[in-house]
Amino acid sequence: MPNIINEIKLDFKDVLLRPKRSTLKSRADVDLFRNITFRNSKRTYRGIPVIASNMDTVGTFEMAKVLGQHKMFTTVHKYYSVDEWKKFAQENADILEHVAVSSGSSDEDFEHIKLILEAVPQITFVCLDVANGYSQHFIDFVRKVRSAFPTHTIMAGNVVTGEMVEELILSGADIVKVGIGPGSVCTTRIKTGVGYPQLSCVMECADAAHGLQGHIVADGGCTCAGDVAKAFGAGADFVMIGGLFAGHDQSGGELTVKSDGTKVKLFYGMSSSTAMLKHVGNVANYRASEGKTVEVPYRGDVINTVQDILGGLRSACTYTGAAKLKELPRRATFIRCTQQANPIYSTITVKQ
Repeated sequence: MPNIINEIKLDFKDVLLRPKRSTLKSRADVDLFRNITFRNSKRTYRGIPVIASNMDTVGTFEMAKVLGQHKMFTTVHKYYSVDEWKKFAQENADILEHVAVSSGSSDEDFEHIKLILEAVPQITFVCLDVANGYSQHFIDFVRKVRSAFPTHTIMAGNVVTGEMVEELILSGADIVKVGIGPGSVCTTRIKTGVGYPQLSCVMECADAAHGLQGHIVADGGCTCAGDVAKAFGAGADFVMIGGLFAGHDQSGGELTVKSDGTKVKLFYGMSSSTAMLKHVGNVANYRASEGKTVEVPYRGDVINTVQDILGGLRSACTYTGAAKLKELPRRATFIRCTQQANPIYSTITVKQ
């Protein structure tokens, strides 16, 4: 007989952060930098832990150049050649600590990242990205990459449950990507019925990861700067962003001028038919597209969005009395603002 979990699970839209008394005089006093030492690679990272997604319309070299100057992170999409990586590294040596090379889980993917990491030894982050991180094949692939690159920091996912976070960390991942279906151009929940409300996912997965001295990145579902703050408040060590970074000069995707003069850029999920036709040549007959293709308004230079996100984070910390981003989970109390069946769930304090 099928199991039903009756406990209420929440998305970012279901809650607000409750303000608390603060001794901070100004938003400018908030420290958004994190110093993080990783469990398996033993490396230490310092930066602002906001990440551009490894979608080919977001995780571009051009995006990495801008975000890197602000000490933010980019998981660069996997479709750049080794020669393109070598050129990028030669011209941007000062930001390589804020960049990851991305990969799927095939033998061809492994050989590709191996060539890149040999050609550009300054790159120390690897992002292993699949839609379904629950397969034994993916666990074995994480172990293979850890064995081949013992001192590289590995980000791997996606999963949504604590036990699988633990499995991936014990298999060699340092940072686990959590989130299935929350992205704005992801249709997994519609096509498959599979998913997990993202706020609850982040809270539960962070608790599991931190128990093993591991880390998580909340991947998907952030539609505004406030959602980014909620993700950090829920315990995320990093927050990965797709849609908010789409539509800019530094984003991929074709720029089109409409008949009324408005400009739009193409944005699509990496499991969409658009992405599969572009990179593989077809949609395999054994699967369905789990992403959609949309046109987003052209938004100019991404620096404006960067300032909006970082400004929102600083304000959220100020409202909750967190002098540092690291303190936000300890200061966070979420107020449920959607219809509720039981008042016991109306106030949620992050588990420490």
